[in-house]
Amino acid sequence: MAAATAAAVEDIANPGGKHRPLVTLVPLWLVFTNHKGTKTQIERMNDMNFSELGLDAAQLRAIESLGYTDPTPIQRQAIPVIHDGQDLIGCAETGTGKTAAFLLPILKRLSDTRRPGVRVLVLAPTRELALQIQKNYNELNTVKSNRSVILIGGANIKTQFADLRRGVSVVIATPGRLLDLTERGALNLSHVEVLVLDEADRMLDMGFLPAIRKVLSLVPEKRQTLLFSATLSPEIERLARSTMKQPKLIEVSRRGQAASLVEQTAYQVAAESKTALLLDLLERESFERVLVFARTRRSAERLSHILAARDHQVNRIHSDRSQPQREAALRGFRDGRTRVLVATDIAARGLDVDSVSHVINYDVPSAPEDYVHRIGRTGRAGNKGQAITIVTPVDELSLRAIERLMGQSVKRIVPDGFGGTKPAMPVMKAGKPASRPASSVFTRSFRPRRASR
Repeated sequence: MAAATAAAVEDIANPGGKHRPLVTLVPLWLVFTNHKGTKTQIERMNDMNFSELGLDAAQLRAIESLGYTDPTPIQRQAIPVIHDGQDLIGCAETGTGKTAAFLLPILKRLSDTRRPGVRVLVLAPTRELALQIQKNYNELNTVKSNRSVILIGGANIKTQFADLRRGVSVVIATPGRLLDLTERGALNLSHVEVLVLDEADRMLDMGFLPAIRKVLSLVPEKRQTLLFSATLSPEIERLARSTMKQPKLIEVSRRGQAASLVEQTAYQVAAESKTALLLDLLERESFERVLVFARTRRSAERLSHILAARDHQVNRIHSDRSQPQREAALRGFRDGRTRVLVATDIAARGLDVDSVSHVINYDVPSAPEDYVHRIGRTGRAGNKGQAITIVTPVDELSLRAIERLMGQSVKRIVPDGFGGTKPAMPVMKAGKPASRPASSVFTRSFRPRRASR
């Protein structure tokens, strides 16, 4: 048993070339003690600090200056593997510190040996995630010559041309803009030593597999490949087998597990009362900083205009917004000038704001995994958070699928006056938010408030 427990990292391809199912013997979130009471290998690993992970003194000072004291589980277990030059699959949810887990050993590699050309390529599915990775890189980089460039759509391509001509060691990019610049001859990927595929599951969901395969044909076969994903679907496994050499699998939490500090609640309402409930929650409760998720761009625009007309400090972010508009919306939300940010799932894996007090799912996501990523925007950095999902009768099956993925039930509430009905399973009856007839559906005007006289 102790030997099996110590097998925290698992090969997914054997040397003989015959593949076996992608499994881990023991998930790394389980910790055991042997019968003598001494610490096992996993427990000793959990006691490690940054100074024991092979980082240099300058990196340790940078980490300390950012306020980080202890490495997270994914950092403790991934950094030594990456240091050793092995391919790696990291199965970790958002908010687990996985970006630093691959950036820290990459930065040490760049500092230990100096070579010309683009040595590291990091691919991300969205502009927001790419921007967040670059922000983390700049915070952790202690050697100015290890310059990075971000290549994303919506930004000025001439500026990106100029940045590449000045010479960079690290490219952080979305697949579309990266291929655009390589086809124009502005970027040479023949010297790439490390390829990082971040949020690989999201890239496949967004239809980037052909682009990823094209990028793989442009980088050397002899390289280190690091793949990070919140889920390990059959598509991810096939991608790993075709692009990686005996990768090590590190799984730090049960797949689909929601953040432990997030209190989850589902409000059962009639479809025509969704907006009324959203307004009631925002105007009755003292929510500090709220992220509202809508399924479509049109829905996000509509909600944003309704909330603005009701005097809420609101902005929105979706794929129809220009890059400067998206950056301004995120900046205002981080700075506290915007109380409510309405977003589509484009922001779910790239938004890094520690003080989001509430996530409201105005629309239930179509993919259960997206729910986990959405609510992972709150309950971060040791803070408690709340996730509220507005559920209509047609959303019930989607919510059940989410519960099956997480392995836990979501507390149900049927607020009086919003036309909600009890599902087949028991729900918690909420008190009245206001004095209204319990038998009728509450309808509300979404017109702007009249100015005070």
